[in-house]
Amino acid sequence: MRILTRYVFREFLVPLFYCLCGFVSIYVLFELSGSFSRIADAKPPALTILKYFCGYLAPFFQYLAPAALMLATLYTMWTFCRHSEIIAMRANGIGFFTIVKPLLVVAFAMACFVAWVDEWYVPRIAQWAKQLRNERFDVAKAARADNIVFRNAKADRTWSIDVMLDANGEHLKDVRVTVDRPNGARLMNVVAERADYLDGEWWMSGVTVQHYDAAGQEVASPTPELDALSIRPFPQFGERPSDFIMQNRDWAYNSVADRLRYIRHHPDLSEKMLRKYSYDTWSQMLAPLACLVITLFAIPAGIASGRQSVFKGIVGALLMFFSFYGLVIGCMVGSDVGWLPPIFAAILPHAVFLAIGGWLFYRQR
Repeated sequence: MRILTRYVFREFLVPLFYCLCGFVSIYVLFELSGSFSRIADAKPPALTILKYFCGYLAPFFQYLAPAALMLATLYTMWTFCRHSEIIAMRANGIGFFTIVKPLLVVAFAMACFVAWVDEWYVPRIAQWAKQLRNERFDVAKAARADNIVFRNAKADRTWSIDVMLDANGEHLKDVRVTVDRPNGARLMNVVAERADYLDGEWWMSGVTVQHYDAAGQEVASPTPELDALSIRPFPQFGERPSDFIMQNRDWAYNSVADRLRYIRHHPDLSEKMLRKYSYDTWSQMLAPLACLVITLFAIPAGIASGRQSVFKGIVGALLMFFSFYGLVIGCMVGSDVGWLPPIFAAILPHAVFLAIGGWLFYRQR
């Protein structure tokens, strides 16, 4: 790695670290003001408190990261221009893109991290953190989910679960599964004391199976030997533990994969709900791109603050920042009322400001 690249990395990462710490501290203090008494009463372990605040902050990180990148970029470019470092670099034959490449690399890495947080960390931790707060930091109660009803409209199956025994949804207690025919008539009832998800299949113990004919009358089992088993698999049940967890999870905490699966399993969604869920899915898929978009237009704004006026550069960057998220909100409303297709509404803000940022960036060359 070149000395110049290491230098730019260091000058950029330090203010970025401070900005992230500042934003996180504000959120933590704000949350502590409302939950400190509950934490003091419950006295949970320090690791649980740390995990709780990570879960609380995770859904907001897709907004904190771009804001921190913008402020760090503004400060770094302002410092370089204030000390005429960019002029000196350019005079030595170093291209503008080479100078700012470390900033774009960090922005890309942050975008990948935001995508990982949204797709993997938030679905597993955010709902637990919310439930822990609602249960007054009782860890045992927060780990359980009761009275879950899941309808797989595509397969005409309905699951009723009294108790979910673990956080992963792989071990269930007191389960009832009803299977219907395409015309709505009952096909089968399954009642089990326990259901466990093992090697990609549901195994049920203490199980009772009832079969029905086309008229809805109970009939003798076509597989009496199989139904007589106290423990047996049900390979025809294609539901996953994540489907049941999703049922008890806020929609905002679902991953893109979970959202797409939910839409596929619910073909009976109303047009309005389908638009909303489709927009939310595409919006979350594109959210990490904001790290690159905002960094791209913050670079020329930071140069303007160093060469011309600090006020002009900062105000210009803030105006672009709030305009970007204002357009995101406007497109969300447009998709919700049916004025814009969900995919187009999710892509439009990023495409517009990527073009604006690219043009401003190109002018600095």
